[in-house]
Amino acid sequence: MSSIHGMPGHLVRRLHQISTSVFADRMAVGGHDVTPVQYAALATLADHPGIDQATLAGLIAYDRVTIGGVVDRLESKGLVERAVNDRDRRSRVLKLTGAGAALVTELAPVVAGLQDDILGGLDAGERARLMELLEKAASAGNALSRAPLVLPATTEE
Repeated sequence: MSSIHGMPGHLVRRLHQISTSVFADRMAVGGHDVTPVQYAALATLADHPGIDQATLAGLIAYDRVTIGGVVDRLESKGLVERAVNDRDRRSRVLKLTGAGAALVTELAPVVAGLQDDILGGLDAGERARLMELLEKAASAGNALSRAPLVLPATTEE
């Protein structure tokens, strides 16, 4: 067996392949043409209506340039609409259309259900531990990413 098979980068890539394959298969079974990134954008817009593209990119840790194409495709599918930002007329805010909101509602349980398939072979405790470690590693390496996760500032009351 090659030495790459014990390297984190290789194993993360393999899990990404598995995740993408499982997601695509479930979407195809349901007759949906939605990619994992498109779903992430839709779900994030459901939680944060009226954000701009740069904020959306930060919230899903996606490249700011490439997110424009994702939004273009979602808009052409009638799932997202852009509007002029009232606070900055140079920027556009995003929100789900009725069809986009309905799709997120329909797909949320499907996406939640496929998560166990991505980590097949692990029991519930192992999955929880792996998730804890993945979150820790992703957080520690966030600044090294070309598309870091940028969470909204929280306000204390």
